[in-house]
Amino acid sequence: MSANAGPSGHQPTATYNSAFLKACRREPVPHTPVWFMRQAGRSLPEYLKVREGIGMLDSCMRPELVTEITLQPVRRHHVDAAIYFSDIVVPLKAIGIDLDIKPGVGPVVEKPIRSRADLAQLRDLTPEDVSYVTEAIGLLTAELGETPLIGFAGAPFTLASYLVEGGPSRTYENAKAMMYGDPELWADLLDRLAGITSAFLKVQIEAGASAVQLFDSWAGALAPADYRRSVLPASTKVFRAVESYGVPRIHFGVGTGELLGLMAEAGADVVGVDWRVPLDEAVRRVGPGKALQGNLDPTVLFAGTEAVETKTREVLDAATGLEGHIFNLGHGVMPSTDPDALTRLVEYVHTQTVK
Repeated sequence: MSANAGPSGHQPTATYNSAFLKACRREPVPHTPVWFMRQAGRSLPEYLKVREGIGMLDSCMRPELVTEITLQPVRRHHVDAAIYFSDIVVPLKAIGIDLDIKPGVGPVVEKPIRSRADLAQLRDLTPEDVSYVTEAIGLLTAELGETPLIGFAGAPFTLASYLVEGGPSRTYENAKAMMYGDPELWADLLDRLAGITSAFLKVQIEAGASAVQLFDSWAGALAPADYRRSVLPASTKVFRAVESYGVPRIHFGVGTGELLGLMAEAGADVVGVDWRVPLDEAVRRVGPGKALQGNLDPTVLFAGTEAVETKTREVLDAATGLEGHIFNLGHGVMPSTDPDALTRLVEYVHTQTVK
């Protein structure tokens, strides 16, 4: 299943020559490809309609519903890639972790991991645990045709943060206390999570995903030295585990301007950049041989068409000369974003960059 193996590989040739995969491979593109994180979600009225009365985790386990939600932004916005509708805690739920996604709060873990004995909660993930993922991706690839599907997973550090804190945190005091105070336990926790994450990504690739993105949403809470010592080994393990498939691997985190070089070192082919660092500076920090993804501030979409186009032009100008650029927001689509603003943004990027 290689998106990089060329037309002779196993990946469908229809997606191989897409603008998105070409940009990932740092090849010339007909236009700058666009997709958005959280593009299938609360900003779309059709999403709210089909999700009505259905919990988030339940939604992620219904293949036909996942298919419909994943396709919605492709139909509406004409983005260059779909991203599989799921949540980063799905593989944890699949192996039996007692957690729920509470509206307005996020993932909440009933029994946080605070000791070595608690590690017993983390068993290996098997394809049978997430058979609904395989089924949904099969349905999706049949519908998407030439549009690539991006699979994704949460990175070990971000998953560990939820598991140790018991839910979302602004300070990560429990996770950092374990990282600093019991580095062996912390390393074992992240190593187990790396194995679970790798298995989850493999399921998606083997089912037909054309690329994968590793979300390390909270890595920006770390100093570079702590990231290198306590996080980089686990993230590297994930990227190496899926390297043989040949699909592009994307790495993204929020507030990670100081970590961009290290995140590239972990093994990604594409490094996601949030809105805090201009792309021309990001390429210097990341170094050669990587494509970049990003990085319009999501809040710009509330400022009106003229402002959106001005700020988008700044992003495109900063990307001039990059070997590979995938246009995205610097974080996810905000729930109250006008969907029409996203549609206009896709059209603007396409028309401004058409070769």
